Amino acid sequence: MMKHYTKWMSGILVMLAMLFAATAHAADRYLPFILAYKGPGDFEAKIAEVKQSLEGAGFTIAGDYVPYENAHIVIFTSDALRRVAAQSEMGGFGAAMRVSINKVDDEVQVAFVNPEYLAVAYRMKSDLANTRTALEQALGVVQEFGSKELTKRKLGRYNYTFGMEYFDDPYVLAEYPSHREALAAVERNLESNSAGVRPLYRIDIPGKEETIFGVSMKMPEGGSEHMDDTFQMSVVDFEELKQNAYLPYEVMVMGNKVIALHMRFRMAVHFPGLKMMGSNSFMRLMSSPEAIRKSLVEAVGGDAS
Repeated sequence: MMKHYTKWMSGILVMLAMLFAATAHAADRYLPFILAYKGPGDFEAKIAEVKQSLEGAGFTIAGDYVPYENAHIVIFTSDALRRVAAQSEMGGFGAAMRVSINKVDDEVQVAFVNPEYLAVAYRMKSDLANTRTALEQALGVVQEFGSKELTKRKLGRYNYTFGMEYFDDPYVLAEYPSHREALAAVERNLESNSAGVRPLYRIDIPGKEETIFGVSMKMPEGGSEHMDDTFQMSVVDFEELKQNAYLPYEVMVMGNKVIALHMRFRMAVHFPGLKMMGSNSFMRLMSSPEAIRKSLVEAVGGDAS
């Protein structure tokens, strides 16, 4: 009897161990976006509702972006996000979160970037789990989604493929004598440039010389469509669930330098399952990384030569 009991208990323990391992394995995988709502509703009313819910949860609205018809991006931050951003190199890129409201046929979709996904991808010192919980409570949660699930190990050292950039391989757009002069130059040039780049919001990171500017990018007359937000989304955002919470692009003043995440990293980490070849693929955006670099260099007053 005791022998059978021991074998039975051993079997139970093995099953529990397997279940625990499977749960831990699942928790170690990430998708870039979280769908908060999908269903009927008034588009404009839903935008107002999202903003009210964010502010009610303690977040601060940093800005809005309307990249094209039936799409609205709300950019927001919090004291907690800014404090976490201050703890890591280039952490300012994780100081702003984004929620998209899209009208798709007769439905409205609300989705936000997964804070835990960005925390790993941007090598932050916190997992931002509390931020995710607060957003789910404020906006709702239906499912995680995105083009490909990534493990924590893969996401923490992400690059799309051999030879492409990592998180710490940003564009260096300009350099100025001091942080103060860099900030002044960026603000001045973003307000008035011929590159099609305009400011949307500014977030200062406490305790360090780091400031984030969100920017819109629209093809100027005679310019390249490959730098244009609308063109890029027409290529990559083709699935049923919209992923344009990828927008807007960001520029960072870090000390006396002005940098931005390389497009071959930033877009790839938000769309990790996008194919290399085909009608909806990176091949159609082959000219975008350089077009974006040139546009941002000009927009912050750098040397575009």
